[in-house]
Amino acid sequence: MLPESLPGYILYLLKSSSNSDCMGGGELVQTHISYVTLLGAFVYKWKKPVDLGFLDFTRLESRNYFCEEEVRLNRRLCPEMYLGVVTINYDGKNYSLQGDGEIVEYGVKMVRLPESRMMHRAISSGWICEKHLTNIVDLLVPFYENAKIGGLKDSFGHHETVAKAVYENFEQTAPFIGSDVLNVKTFEAILKFSTKFLKNDQLFVQRIEEERIRECHGDLHSGNICLTDKIQIFDCIEFSDSLRFTDVAADIAFLAMDLDYHGLFDLSNQFVTAFVERSKDYAILDILKFYKCYRAYVRGKISLLTANDPCVSSGDAAQAYLNARRFFTLAESYGV
Repeated sequence: MLPESLPGYILYLLKSSSNSDCMGGGELVQTHISYVTLLGAFVYKWKKPVDLGFLDFTRLESRNYFCEEEVRLNRRLCPEMYLGVVTINYDGKNYSLQGDGEIVEYGVKMVRLPESRMMHRAISSGWICEKHLTNIVDLLVPFYENAKIGGLKDSFGHHETVAKAVYENFEQTAPFIGSDVLNVKTFEAILKFSTKFLKNDQLFVQRIEEERIRECHGDLHSGNICLTDKIQIFDCIEFSDSLRFTDVAADIAFLAMDLDYHGLFDLSNQFVTAFVERSKDYAILDILKFYKCYRAYVRGKISLLTANDPCVSSGDAAQAYLNARRFFTLAESYGV
């Protein structure tokens, strides 16, 4: 049963048999910031009108702008997948996709990738292998080499800016400290490790001087990778320059952490080793654990936000809480 709190246009998309894409019914996937409707051969992603501090989608104009940005940025790695920005229209009686009437919502239209080839499916089914990771490295190395250099945005790689992002995550999870999800011991260990590492200001300066601050993907984990013959890496960060213009090490650490999360430590090490050797960025190894810890904590925070979204089902919320606890435990392990 669909939650009553869903917007009318989402219900229209999921139920309307007049929608040729939908073919009589669709599927809905939710995150803390998006409704994702799976309709036949296509996927439509709609931004929730939320303000979470690190993003603000409350205005229709901003949702339109960030939809345009999402298409532009994701076409860097998978141009065939991102088809463009679409609208939901309302004529006073009915909603329509790209129809008549007032524009009430903007979304991103994408080609639907085969679910069976998603990297997280490969992990859970046990057919992920070193060759897949080598192919990902082959795609990522030239991507970073050709990505925009920070320039004025080099400040995003400065230790003070990184520290601000780290401590904002701590502030945003403060209500949960001491709970079953994030116990005090785990939080204090993560805080101590992060604070100590952030004093290595010269290491962050070195990364800037070596031009390692680039316009990266920003959300590089197995849920955003499809292992088709031509690997697709999608759903990059579009809503924040500071989360996208980052150290390449932070991107690589995200996927390595994700592999660790699934217990694939050997594959994680193989991925990092292959990237370092191919890119000649040996200093990644000096900063990798810090960014792994940061990424694991962010994923824990996101899981908490998802679990506390009133539109999310009770079953999904319970699973999100379990995921959050595991991510925080993993984050703690990197400081040992």
